[in-house]
Amino acid sequence: MQTRQLGKNGPQVSAIGLGCMGMTDFYTTGTDTREAIATLHRALELGVTLLDTADMYGPHTNEELIGKALQGKRDQVFLASKFGFVRDANDAAARGVNGSPEYIRTAIEGTLQRLKIDTLDLYYQHRIDPQISVEESVGAMAELVKEGKVRYLGLSEASSATLERAQKVHPITALQTEYSLWSRDPEENGVLETCRRLGIGFVPYSPLGRGFLTGTLKSPDDFAADDYRRNSPRFQGENFTKNLLLVDKVQKLATDKGVTAGQLALAWVLAQGNDVIPIPGTKQRKYLEENVAALDISLSAEELKALKDLFPVSAVAGKRYTEASLKLVNG
Repeated sequence: MQTRQLGKNGPQVSAIGLGCMGMTDFYTTGTDTREAIATLHRALELGVTLLDTADMYGPHTNEELIGKALQGKRDQVFLASKFGFVRDANDAAARGVNGSPEYIRTAIEGTLQRLKIDTLDLYYQHRIDPQISVEESVGAMAELVKEGKVRYLGLSEASSATLERAQKVHPITALQTEYSLWSRDPEENGVLETCRRLGIGFVPYSPLGRGFLTGTLKSPDDFAADDYRRNSPRFQGENFTKNLLLVDKVQKLATDKGVTAGQLALAWVLAQGNDVIPIPGTKQRKYLEENVAALDISLSAEELKALKDLFPVSAVAGKRYTEASLKLVNG
């Protein structure tokens, strides 16, 4: 397994990680616990060390699943989890954000208990709380490092200005944000450049465009009844049709190269720099193996340009989140 350094002062981890969210939430009705655990174990066999979860996935059930799967295997993984989202038990779509020191301390205790560990490797603030200064939130997170409950700190969906402020309080090891061929915002808003200037590792989530870039989704009807993509602007109506035309072009390039569309899309993300460590999500071994194989794909300068030209920032139809969810992204 190839490795990459997570941030200037962070550890070496697998060059590709595993996003675990879909094993318990958001993408389908029900959970195949046996296959999910088998996928986690297969990831370790393949040398994948970076596993990503959050307390809001489920909520809580994702961390519990990982805690169960990794018993006796703690030394083989670098575990990342997140706090900050608060979900309404009576409304699955409702979201709140809490970055208060009191909440952070409660959240980490729950995460450690569910993961069955004493120390978490990387703790992200999942969303920046507009009511609490990032200095106060990161200051509370830094206390967890001093106490040995957390090793490294990260932020998710934070702006360049927020990263600058946070870094002055405590070293930020990783910034997690959506980034793929069809979500190129970090190139435009300065976040990627800021990460590089500050020595912060860049961890793209949804590097396969929430599955769209695999070329396997042909209709919104392909989604389960509770799949959140049914309400995502890019997956609706005319937007879906327009975006499908873009993916068809990627599929053609992939076929010409003898790889899958998903592998080509992942190879593009991996080629953006050795400081980029994507965490494609899956709950099945066959897709995990396909994703890991993308590490062996080399793209020429011409191929990289062709892919980038296919997906300029303005090419994708629809916003990446609903208006309500976009309000929770730190701009």
